[in-house]
Amino acid sequence: MHTASNVIVIGGGFAGVNVVKTLNRAPLKLLLIDKTNHHLFQPLLYQVAGAALSPADIATPLRKLFFRQKNTSVRMSAVESIDKKNRYILLATGEKLPYDYLVVAPGSTPSYLGHDQWAAVAPGLKTIDDALKIREKILLSFEKAERISNKKERKNYLTFVLIGAGPTGIEMAGAISAIIQEKSFKTFHRIHPGETKIYLIDAASRVLPSFPETLSKRAHKALKKMGIEVLTGIKVSNINRRGVRAGKRLIATENVLWTAGNQASPLIKTLDTPVDGQGRAVVGPDLSLPGHPEVFVIGDAALCPGKDGFPLPSTASVAIQQGRYVGKIIQKTLSKSERPPFSYFDKGGIATVGKNRAVGYIRHFYFSGFFASTLWCFIHILYLVGCRNRFSVILQWSFQYFTNSCSAHIIRTPIDEALTGSTSLQKRGE
Repeated sequence: MHTASNVIVIGGGFAGVNVVKTLNRAPLKLLLIDKTNHHLFQPLLYQVAGAALSPADIATPLRKLFFRQKNTSVRMSAVESIDKKNRYILLATGEKLPYDYLVVAPGSTPSYLGHDQWAAVAPGLKTIDDALKIREKILLSFEKAERISNKKERKNYLTFVLIGAGPTGIEMAGAISAIIQEKSFKTFHRIHPGETKIYLIDAASRVLPSFPETLSKRAHKALKKMGIEVLTGIKVSNINRRGVRAGKRLIATENVLWTAGNQASPLIKTLDTPVDGQGRAVVGPDLSLPGHPEVFVIGDAALCPGKDGFPLPSTASVAIQQGRYVGKIIQKTLSKSERPPFSYFDKGGIATVGKNRAVGYIRHFYFSGFFASTLWCFIHILYLVGCRNRFSVILQWSFQYFTNSCSAHIIRTPIDEALTGSTSLQKRGE
């Protein structure tokens, strides 16, 4: 009788979750490890940051997700390192866990392109905690500006700069614009929508550089209609608490958000394997490490070339397909079958700018406007995990669409405490 193999999956994101789901009936002992206790639907994380959704709408506890899967255990823990030679992982607690097969899918972190000091003033958007901090930063800026009678002095609090014009950048810019255009914004008496300014900056020559140029132009036009100033082909040389230096221009602001790029989790370094400039592990055609067919690296942490020879993008679609593939490969290995190479099926791409403003493509078919927005909603609802999450998000989006108002405008930090932590413009003389 065959002894059940021990499979450890690191990471409860799209890649890791789909490995476990694919192996739900396999004669294996599965252990899913993540430093959080939930699966996060990252494509909608910007809506939590933009006060449109609550964290519970886009997150599902991992134990709840797999409580019916008898061959699977879940552990909330951080992984310190991986020993390929002796086939075990080391947890932050000091515990060593052996494996027969290992799937490494720890995701990624924001990349500040060698300027890690910028992280303190330009937060990225990767976790629920990031989203809540950004949401609070945005809402507190309005509260702080409302306390200042001088229009010129409150300008810094009403200026928002987003660095990176990929899907996350344009969606976050649109989310901030939506807050400003809401009915509830009229409850402020000193500040007005016309005083606010949103900048979207990217070193690339156009927004959405991974999309077809036609759609990039449509997105650019939609952003301009929303009053968002797009600065492309411009490099950011410095970010500090006074603002952003972009090219020869200094934009004074208290609000800088980083949506420019990613780097693989530091855990990949402990694999002692070749990596690219973003820290992604170089994997073989079957997504395993060279010389270690029992170790797979997938998702944002893997450097995997597509059919055109270029690395596959760090998207949910790639992670989902890789997770399902690796699950099937482990099953094939158990039956001693051949391992076919991984082949990514590009289903297209879609990104939303704002209400009834989205762009997308499927192969050579391009679409935008209301149809694209409707399709965007359908796709995201379809991929959301859990019926409760889907129902809640549908209700929230319907309410927002017809009332032009969000319900997640909650600030946890007392305003006096926030002011103490960030000295006012008048006292700094800026």
